[in-house]
Amino acid sequence: MNIIMKNIEIQSVEEMEEFLHANQKAEFLIETRKDKYDFISRTLVKFRYSTAKRKAKKIIFRYLSKITGYSHVQMKRLIKEWKEKGLVAKTREKNKTSFQRKYKAEDLALLIKTDIVHKTINGKATKEILKRECGIFKKENYKNISEISVSHIYNLRNNSSQYLSSESIKYSKTNPTGVNIGERRKPYPEGKPGYLRVDSVHQGDLNGEKGVYHINLVDEVTQWEIIGCVEQISEQFLEKLLELLLGQFPFKIINFHSDNGSEYINKVVAKLLNKLLIDQTKSRPRHCNDNPLAEGKNGSIIRKHIGRNHIKRKNAPAINSFYQKYFNMYLNYHRPCGFATDYADSRGKIKKKYEIYLTPYEKLKSIENAGQYLKDKISFAELDKIAYAESDNDFADKMKKEKEKIFNKLER
Repeated sequence: MNIIMKNIEIQSVEEMEEFLHANQKAEFLIETRKDKYDFISRTLVKFRYSTAKRKAKKIIFRYLSKITGYSHVQMKRLIKEWKEKGLVAKTREKNKTSFQRKYKAEDLALLIKTDIVHKTINGKATKEILKRECGIFKKENYKNISEISVSHIYNLRNNSSQYLSSESIKYSKTNPTGVNIGERRKPYPEGKPGYLRVDSVHQGDLNGEKGVYHINLVDEVTQWEIIGCVEQISEQFLEKLLELLLGQFPFKIINFHSDNGSEYINKVVAKLLNKLLIDQTKSRPRHCNDNPLAEGKNGSIIRKHIGRNHIKRKNAPAINSFYQKYFNMYLNYHRPCGFATDYADSRGKIKKKYEIYLTPYEKLKSIENAGQYLKDKISFAELDKIAYAESDNDFADKMKKEKEKIFNKLER
């Protein structure tokens, strides 16, 4: 039962004691803190609490606690405050953050767009793209979001309701062969481009039918990546595709390194590489880290963009055409990659830190005397026209739309 205090009039301490005895289970309603403080002050003055006897003080104390609902400790503090300076209820102002919101909805929309078209790459690479959109491609609307820190990119990805409600976010073993082709050793490029790591990715089986195969070639120094798609990884299909893919690198190829799968360790591939004067090496036994770059790119690039669902063999030419016209251009001119810097700790152990993020093309240009590694009739002036014709996000958006067109056709 709630009792509103304006209907109660107590004239003496004796009446107060009787009131407490009669209303042991009752609850009293005084809505605001100001009303409670006013009631406490009036009661203490009316019954001369300061000069009252000890027994009377106890009754007044119990009475005020009962009516206001304050605890023993809190009531004791309030009476002490009343004695010292009077009891005044302070109006609390609503707490306001002293920081203004730096990244508004339109800035977050640009981050979301970037993550959608690039398939949510890591924070440092994303920041590099935002900086390039503003700095290189002169898009003023990216100026604010380009200043975002890497840690705050992850904060927004994990906590922003606008981001979380958007579209963003969201291997078969090869048979070893005993053929004596290729040298078993780990290549050492020594900072020169042209040392390729090669691997293949199978697009799964369905009802006993094999899917397409993706052929992934990655340069160890620049991370320049060329991908192709083929119906089967037999010699008949691989020879023409490998020749096409090797021809798309702007620099001279020195070394071709793969695991021990029979798709690459065979006479046809060996003959092709000999014709192109390319050295062939293969992974060593019990050295699982001999080919990690290509295997890492299989997951972070091919699986991320193409997925794991079965794709029928007859669709290989359409996917390969998409790779050559759009996807490879996107990977090498518009998608930043992390490049490790080696640091030695106090014990002399080498540790890698990924502090530098560049597109493969920018990394190629940054190599000392990089022009000497380019193929004949290829110049950086011509490559610049390709690299800076469109911004990273614009080209990624175009690539994404073309990919959707192809996969919509595959679904139908």
